Amino acid sequence: RVIQELKDMGFEYIICDSPAGIERGAQMAMYYADDAVVVTNPEVSSVRDSDRVLGLLAAKTSRAQDGAPPIKPHLLLTRYSPAMVKRGEMLSVADVLELLGIPLLGVIPESKAVLQSSNKGMPAILDETTDVAQAYLDVVDRFLGQEREHRFIDEERRGFFGRLFG
Repeated sequence: RVIQELKDMGFEYIICDSPAGIERGAQMAMYYADDAVVVTNPEVSSVRDSDRVLGLLAAKTSRAQDGAPPIKPHLLLTRYSPAMVKRGEMLSVADVLELLGIPLLGVIPESKAVLQSSNKGMPAILDETTDVAQAYLDVVDRFLGQEREHRFIDEERRGFFGRLFG
């Protein structure tokens, strides 16, 4: 009822955040979805849970039950560290894409800026000088149909002086 009222008021986008996992709260949030941003971390347990969520999106939503076109899923990969991928301590973007098989919306790098902004009570996206804010802004632009190159996937190459002086 609330979602329909918001649509009737003219809202073009209605975003329903949900708890992680496949519990009742998540199922309620996804039931009337048109698009789904599946947020996962590059670790096996998180990707496995996301795969279960994709199964629910395909079978336990209003669209699935009515035989309507399926919900459009998008992958948002968070807390990503190219250095950890290189050391074999984390799944790569390619690994996650292969396991889930849905389009990549964006990669959010592991960043101290998230903790710092949380401690300040301020959304991380407000400090546009940080890599995490830039990544989220790219995600929003991509979701709205704009072309944006995927960044923060590969380890940043540092030149001689960068390695020398850190």
